[in-house]
Amino acid sequence: MSQPHEFVVCGSDTLYVGKILALRMDQVVMPGEREAKREVVEHPGSVVILPLHDDGSVTMIDQYRHPLGRRLRELPAGLLDAPGEDPLATAQRELLEEVGYTARDWSVLVDLVPSPGFSDESQRVFLARGLSEVDRPPGIDEEADLKAVRLLLGDAVRQVLSGEIVNGPAVAGLLAASAVLAGISQPRPADSPWPNRPTHFAARHG
Repeated sequence: MSQPHEFVVCGSDTLYVGKILALRMDQVVMPGEREAKREVVEHPGSVVILPLHDDGSVTMIDQYRHPLGRRLRELPAGLLDAPGEDPLATAQRELLEEVGYTARDWSVLVDLVPSPGFSDESQRVFLARGLSEVDRPPGIDEEADLKAVRLLLGDAVRQVLSGEIVNGPAVAGLLAASAVLAGISQPRPADSPWPNRPTHFAARHG
């Protein structure tokens, strides 16, 4: 039985470096020793939080997303853009800043790599339980306009299946939470290994 091909990077050029992403062009050795160019969008990664209340409702946000030119219903989330910060600490900060909650219990619902064909972006969706309401600090830019929305988890899942909720990590998080509450699965510990967490973009700014 032949060994799997090893896709070696034999050259790489940085095409663009921005505030939240970079673009590079890799030359990769393909099967048959042919070299092919692959564009890669580097991303810092992000955390997403599903705040689940004791009554089975979830707090989401309606936030303007400029690439689509409209507001999307999403879960609270944030970039891993603080050097060296633990993902759980980022999630705790974003939950407070976006919807004004702290949580007693944290676990991992699901990890995502939404666009592996051209980006190393990875997202970790946390489940937050034991919620307490606190003062939310004022937001800036799009966050100054976001609106918190509380709805039953079942209603949110129906919005996923009807096409009203299309944000990727929100779709995955809501369906995963539904599976957990149905007893189909269990969430993972909050400090579970995250092998696909991106490192290239952080290394540029390290």
